[in-house]
Amino acid sequence: MHNFDFQAQLKNIYASFPQAKRQPVIGLTANFNDESAMLADRYYRQVINAGGTPVLIPPVDNVDVIVNTLNNIDALILTGGADLNPLWAGEEPSPRLHGVNPERDLPELLITQLAYNRQIPILGICRGMQTMAMALGGKVAQDIEEHFTYEVRRALAEREFKHFLPRFADNLIQHSQDAPRNLATQTVYFEPQSLLTEIFHASSVHVNSFHHQAVCNAGSKFKFTAATVDGVPEAMESTEFKPLLGVQWHPEWMEEQGLPLFQWLVKQAEIFAEAKRMHDKVLTLDTHCDTPMFFPLNVRFDQRDPRILVDLHKMAEGRQDATTMVAYLPQPKAGEAFRNKVAFDVSGPRSYADLIFDKIENIVAQNSEYVALARSPQQLYANKAAGKKSIVLGIENGLALENDLTNVAHFAHRGISYITLCHNGDNDICDSARGTATHGGVSEFGRRVIEEMNRTGIMVDLSHGAESSFYDALEISRYPIVCSHSNCKALCDVPRNLSDEQLRALAAKGGVAHITLYKGFLRTQGEANIYDAMEHLEHAIKVMGIDHVGLGTDFDGDGGVRGIANSSEIINFTIQLLRRRFSETDIEKIWGGNWLRVMQQCKAQ
Repeated sequence: MHNFDFQAQLKNIYASFPQAKRQPVIGLTANFNDESAMLADRYYRQVINAGGTPVLIPPVDNVDVIVNTLNNIDALILTGGADLNPLWAGEEPSPRLHGVNPERDLPELLITQLAYNRQIPILGICRGMQTMAMALGGKVAQDIEEHFTYEVRRALAEREFKHFLPRFADNLIQHSQDAPRNLATQTVYFEPQSLLTEIFHASSVHVNSFHHQAVCNAGSKFKFTAATVDGVPEAMESTEFKPLLGVQWHPEWMEEQGLPLFQWLVKQAEIFAEAKRMHDKVLTLDTHCDTPMFFPLNVRFDQRDPRILVDLHKMAEGRQDATTMVAYLPQPKAGEAFRNKVAFDVSGPRSYADLIFDKIENIVAQNSEYVALARSPQQLYANKAAGKKSIVLGIENGLALENDLTNVAHFAHRGISYITLCHNGDNDICDSARGTATHGGVSEFGRRVIEEMNRTGIMVDLSHGAESSFYDALEISRYPIVCSHSNCKALCDVPRNLSDEQLRALAAKGGVAHITLYKGFLRTQGEANIYDAMEHLEHAIKVMGIDHVGLGTDFDGDGGVRGIANSSEIINFTIQLLRRRFSETDIEKIWGGNWLRVMQQCKAQ
C-alpha cells in the first residue's frame, strides 16, 4: 500500500546525507504523437536500473535548445519509433515505407551529429541505430525484403560476418515479430572482439525484433558487429574508438537480458562526465598546431570549417582551452628562394612570419568575445576564467630570424612563446634531424640566438633538431628547453623522435617533451590511433617522470589519428588518461602545467 503522508516521505529524504549520489545524466529522445512528447517507461526504467538519471529530450529542432541540452547530459539514447523520411537521405520513398514521424526526424538528425561532434556517448535503439547511420554517413534500407536479396545478404556476410558463414540462412527470417515485446524471437550473432562480446560476455544473444528497415551501409564512422543468421545487420559500433553503439532490437523490453547495454552506456557516461569536470578545472593546452598553413585558403576560424582541424567550434566541442598556432616556415633547399615556397607574396621569412601573426591577431580581434591571445601563463588562466579560448604564438623554424639577432627581440615583442630552431633541413642556427650535419650541432650564430632567446623570454624548442643540436642547446641554454611535438624513438625509430637518453637528459635539465599525433612518429607500419599516442606518453612518463610530458598535436600539420583527429576530440585524450587512472594533479601537469612551468621560468629573467 502507498503511504500518502507527503511530509513523512520528505522527512525520509532529509534523514540521510543531504547530497544526492552523483549520477550521470542520460538524455532520451522522446517520441511524438497526438501533440504529445512521450516515451515508453521501459527506456527510463532501464536507465535508472543501470545507475543513471534519465531526462526526456523533446523533438525540437532549435539549435540553441539542442546545444544547451547536450551541454547538460553525459550520454544520449536515440529511441525507437517510426521510419525516417528517406528524403533526408536524398532518396524517394519506397512503396514499402511505413509511417514517418516528421516531428522527430530533423531534431534527432541534428542532435546525433552535434552529440557526435561533442564526443558524447550514444546508444541507438532500432530507429535510433538508423538515425545514427543517416546522420553520420551510413545508409538505411527502406525495407528489408525489398533491399536484402540473397545476393546482397551473402555478399555482406562474406565481407562483414565471416565467422557465421557456415550457418548462413539462404532465406530471410522474420524481423518484425507478432509476439509480446519482452519475448525473444531471434538470435543475433556477434563479431569476435566487438563491444557486444565484451558487454554480454557471449558470442550471441536471443533478442526481440520489431523492424522492417535496417542499416545497409554503416559508413566510415561505424562497422557492423552483429547480424541475424540471414546476414541482416543488427548492430554497429564506432571505428574511431568512441563509445557509439547501435542495436536494431529493443533491449529496454528485455529487462535483465537487455540491462547490460544500459549499464555499458552509464559507465561511458560516468567517464565522460568526469572528463568534463576535469576540463572545467584544468587548463588544456595543445603546444603545437599548424592551422595557419591553411590561411591561404581563406579558412574561417569562427565557423566549423571542414578544411581545418582547429577552429572555435571544434575547440568548444572538445572543451579545449588553448592552442599554440605556429608560423611554419618551410626550409628552402640550396638555390631555392623562400618566397617561392609560400603562398603569400612576401619579401622574406621574417615578413612571412609577421604576416601570419597579423592574420592571427585579426582573427582574435574579429572574435574577441570568444578568443584572446595569451603571452604568459597568467593570461592563459585569465582567459579561461573569462570563458575565452586562447591562442598562443610560436615559430616553427628559426629561418624566420633571417640570420639577424635583433629579430629575436622583434618576435619577443610580438609575444612569441617559442621558436623551433629548425625544421626539415639544416639552417643557419643548427642541424636538423633530417639534415646533412652542416654545423655538427648548433652553429656559433645559433649559440647567440639561444642566449638571446633566454634574455628575451622565448622558449627554445628542439623538435626537428638533430641529436647534436639537441645536446648543444641543452648545454647552452640557461633555462629548460622544450620539444613541442616529438615522440619516443624506443617505440618508433625515426630520426625525428627522441631516444631514451635524450628524454632523460631533457628531464634532468627541467625540460618537457610533448608527444605528437603525426602517424609517422607514432608507428612505422600500419594506421596509428589514440592508443599508440597513449603508449608514447606512458613510455615518456616511465623514462622522464610525470613532470616533463604533455601533448603537441601537430593538427593541420598532418597530425591527428583515429580517436583524436581534431580539436573536437581533444577530450578523448583526457578520457584515456582517466581510464588509466591518472590523478587530477597528473592530468593538470600533462595538459599544460609542465609546459607553463618552463614558460614561466623562461619569462622570469
